This record gives sequence, C-alpha cells and structure tokens, in this order.
Amino acid sequence: MNTTERSTGRSPVLSVVRERQVNLRARLVVVDTMMLGIAWLFVLFYGDRHQRTVWDGLVLSGAAVVLGVWQIHLNELYLARVSIVRSIELSRLVRSLAVQFGCMLIVMRVYRTETRIREAVFGAILGFLLTLVGRSAYRAWLSAGRKYGRFVREVLIIGATKEAAELAELFQDHPEAGYRVAGVVGKRIDALSNGLSYLWKGEAEDAPAVLRGTEVSGVIIVVGALDTAQLNELVRELQAKGVHVTLSNGVRGINYRRLRAAPIAHEPLFYVEHPSLRSRELIMKRAVDIVLSVVLLIVLAPVYLMIAAIIKLGDRGPVFFRQKRVGQDNQHFMVWKFRTMVVDAEARLRDLQKDNERNGPLFKMDRDPRITRVGHLLRETSLDELPQLINVIKGEMSLVGPRPALPSEVEQFDSRLLERTKVLPGMTGLWQVEARDNPSFSAYRRLDLFYVDNWSISLDLVIMLATAEQVVAKAVRSLRRGGSSEAQVGQLPVASQQAA
Repeated sequence: MNTTERSTGRSPVLSVVRERQVNLRARLVVVDTMMLGIAWLFVLFYGDRHQRTVWDGLVLSGAAVVLGVWQIHLNELYLARVSIVRSIELSRLVRSLAVQFGCMLIVMRVYRTETRIREAVFGAILGFLLTLVGRSAYRAWLSAGRKYGRFVREVLIIGATKEAAELAELFQDHPEAGYRVAGVVGKRIDALSNGLSYLWKGEAEDAPAVLRGTEVSGVIIVVGALDTAQLNELVRELQAKGVHVTLSNGVRGINYRRLRAAPIAHEPLFYVEHPSLRSRELIMKRAVDIVLSVVLLIVLAPVYLMIAAIIKLGDRGPVFFRQKRVGQDNQHFMVWKFRTMVVDAEARLRDLQKDNERNGPLFKMDRDPRITRVGHLLRETSLDELPQLINVIKGEMSLVGPRPALPSEVEQFDSRLLERTKVLPGMTGLWQVEARDNPSFSAYRRLDLFYVDNWSISLDLVIMLATAEQVVAKAVRSLRRGGSSEAQVGQLPVASQQAA
C-alpha cells in the first residue's frame, strides 16, 4: 500500500473508478456549456443588437454560460444519484436557470450595455430547452453504451436473501441504470436457496476483503439480511475505505415522492403516504390528452398522408390495422395503428409461437418475418402508433399509461396485475420507455403496477420526455443503417398482428 493509500484509506482501484465517473461528468459539463452558449449567442447576436458591439455580446454570453453551469453545479445536477431521477432533474434545471436569469439581469445592469429584459427572458427559456435537449441526447448516448457494458459501475450486494436476488434481477433487466453485480456476500445457504450461488463470494463480514483489489466502487446492503449492530459496523467500515454505500430497505413499488422522513429520537424512519388520484389531476390529465392529441393530429396530417400512401403502394393492402384491446375497467375497444405487417399476419402467428423470445403471455421475435419493409421503419420510429391519437381523443386511451393488452393476455394476468385496468392504457408508458426490448415479463409487471400505484402529472411528463428521446434515438439509428434489412425488427412486442 502506497503513502497516498495509507493516508486516505482508499484503494487505487477506487481512484480509477472515480476517474471514469469524473470523465462522464466532464462530458456532461461540456454538453451544458455548449447548449447554454448556443442559446445565448443566438439571442444576443440574432436580429437587432441594439448597438451592442461583438465584444459586449461575447462577454454577456460567456457570463450567462458561467452562471448557468455554476447554478447547475450548485443544484447537484452533475451527481448521478440526483440527475438520474428525471423529475428531480427537470425541477432543479428550472430552478438553476431561473437563478441564472436573475443574475443576468444584474450583470446587464452593471455592465451598462444595450440589452433588453426580453432578451434575458428568451435567453433563459432557450437555454433551458437546449440544455434539456442536450441532456436528453447525453442520456440516450450513455444508456446505449451501458447496454453494451460500457460506463457501468460494479457493485457488491451484501446479503444473499430473496431481496438480493430481486436486486440482481433488477440490474440485469435495466442495464441502462449503469450497475453490474460483481458478486454477493452473505450466508451461503441463503445464496444457494435463492439462486445466487454463481455470484456468492463469501460471508457478509468478508465484504471488505472481497472489495480489496477489485473495481467494485459501491455496495448495496440488504438491510433485512443483517442485524442492527452488524449493519452499523459494516457501514462505518466501508465508508472509512471510501466505498459508496446504498441501503435497500425492502420497500418495492412505492414512488420515492410518497416517502416522508419521519425520524423518531433521531432514528431514520419513513412515513408512506397513501396513493391518491385526485380529481383535479385526472381532469388535467384528460385536458392534456385532448389538447396535445388534437394539435398533433393537425400538425402531423401531412405525415399521415405520406405514410398511408407508402403502405398502400407497398402491397395494396389496407392502410390501418384495428385490434381489440382491454381498456380501463376491463372495457374492450378497438385500437388503431398503421399496418406494419403482411395482411395475413394473424393467420401466421400460430406457426411462429415456438419462436417466441419473451417469457410470459407477451409475444416477440427479434426478426419477425411478417413485418413489411416499410413496417420496419414505422416501428423503429414508433410512427405506426400515431393513429392511436384517435383512441386518445375518444377517451379509450391516454397519451401515457400501461400498454393496452390483448384479451388473450389479460386472461393470463393474476389478480394483482389486473389492477392495471384501474387507469386508461397509454400510447406510451413506463414499461415502454424502460423495458420495451426486455424479454422479462417481471419487468413488464413491475413497471405497469408501479405506474398504477404512483401515477402523477410529473411522472407523465418524464415518460413523455423519455419517449421523445427514444423516438429520436431510434430514428437516428435507423437512418444510420439506411433501412438495411439487417436492422433489428420487432422492437415493439408483438402479440397477434401488433401488440405493443
């Protein structure tokens, strides 16, 4: 152990891991700097400059960028544990750039240059929008890299209980979260009984020794697996070595917004608020559905006509595909989509069931032979789902909600999963943006039920933003492949003709 390691108690391996994290953080700082710079340069140099010199514009733009990045830093938006939560990122980004706007008003007054307040307003608004776009692109790039094993943080799970097995499955289902389980420590008999023998590295007290000399920079402790004294001692020992410690308290399916700190005698207890769907929020959700759907139908009318013409010219078959789905309160309705499969797709489904790549009632083939050439592109960009705006206007669907299931699928749902019918199904949803390509039915179940139990307007906003990110990312990937037949198809789960 060298002198630095003795003085800090931290291994050189952890230092390497931190360097990687700093590298990612530096890239995000560059993204924010570029976006803010573009926004303010555009505002201050486009149109009438009010007799401002080029130097004045550059100074003010530089001040705006420095103030903006500084405020974003103060709001901890360069910390992964903060920015990974989209609703928190949005609210803190608004707060950061609102403070930047106020500071810029002072700078403009002190600098005594020809600048109007409306320019500061436009700069703040455009800065927010471009920063949001930049961070969305960064997130899409990072998520894509993590799916291929890059930019991941290896963690050690302490505790070999059923909860530990669920955590391991969670990280496997969501590689975009950036965690990879390097091993599990705990009672060997528990590891064997919970299917964790392949990850077992030793007993819980062996954790510090297991971490030594590895690239593991953090641990996740299953609180229920250890007694209080052992837990407290282990946390102190690991933190003294510079290891990141996360506690898993066994609570599942409850949004963090419903947890309220309720300490008693300085001990960390939490109060869990009841889930509630307030009538005013439901009214707001319905209003957003109608307004956005009508606007999109009008704006995208030329796109509708172009897609319809391409489908019709492709094989002379029908343009639209209609299929019975299960909606709110188990009511059946007909969902609309642009046809992406051959006309006799449903008749050919039975022959393909043996090639199903999903577990559970959903059907998916990575390369479904029934999808037409234009269907590949429509699915890659999610343009096939645009006609569902009609279902939204009719009140049969919402813009955001659980995926509308087929009656044959609902017949296989248990009583808990049937609770998803408490809300309107959606054109997009939590499962669609986080685990659409995931073959695990448990991910489908968990995310749908989480949405039902924790629905909010802010969650809908985050899902719509994530959907936009995915659509753009898929469109870019599709253009890069140039419509090649090697493109992955069946990105949306398929049950019967189109089930996604």
